[in-house]
Parts: sequence; C-alpha cells; structure tokens
Amino acid sequence: MTYTKITTWFLAISMFLFGILKFINPFKSWYMAQVTNSGLGQLSYVMGIMGEIAVGLTLLVCLIYRQRIPTKLYALLTTISFFTIIIVMLTGVYVHLNPNVPADILPLKIKPPYIPIFFLLIALSNIALTTRNNPKARRVKRPNR
Repeated sequence: MTYTKITTWFLAISMFLFGILKFINPFKSWYMAQVTNSGLGQLSYVMGIMGEIAVGLTLLVCLIYRQRIPTKLYALLTTISFFTIIIVMLTGVYVHLNPNVPADILPLKIKPPYIPIFFLLIALSNIALTTRNNPKARRVKRPNR
C-alpha cells in the first residue's frame, strides 16, 4: 500500500470515530467544555462533530468504492476532505493553545497541540502528494503554433 492510501485510511477511521466518540461520555462532556471554555460558540459544537463524521464517511466511501468512482471525483472528494481536516485541526490547535481550556478536558490530557498538528501534517502531506502525483495538476508546456 502507498503512503497516501495508508494515511487516508488512518484519517478516515480516526475522524469518523472521533466524531462518534463525541456523543459518548466522558468525551461528550470534555468536548462541550472545550467549546464553551474556548469561546467558539454553540454552532461550532455541532459543526465539529458533523465535520469529523462527514469527512470520515466521505474518505471511507472513497476508499471502499475507489474502483467505481471516477478519478476526478475521487481526487476532488479526498482533497476537500483533507482541507476540511486542516480546518478542523487548526481549530483544535486554537483550543489547545487557549488559556481558558485546561489540560484535563483535552485528549490524553496533553496541553500542547501535538495531536491536531499530527493530523494536520498528514492531511497537508496527502494534499501535496495528491497534487504532485496528479499529472493534470501540473502545467504542461505546449509548443507554439
């Protein structure tokens, strides 16, 4: 398996499960406290959960039905998913760095944003590799006529 395929499976499963976990205590109460203490607002509570679940499901569908999905659609869906992960993880970095959010309500009780930065870097690398490996993404010089 290629790096991109492995990391896409990792992101798909992780994002989906992290979204589902936010419906179950103690993760539900921790997540609610993170949103409340960081001042992001109630809408971001729902958007965070739905974003993680939607991205996870989108990537899972893309991976499972890869042979049935046109290449351009696959590239578009995965790239949008990776960009969404970047936005979600940048929000996670903000929450981790917010002084009003204590470490005891964060994943693994770690205040430095190691986890969101890790996911962000994977998503960025997948975008870079997808763009680099896509011949249509590169400009091709055409001969003058």
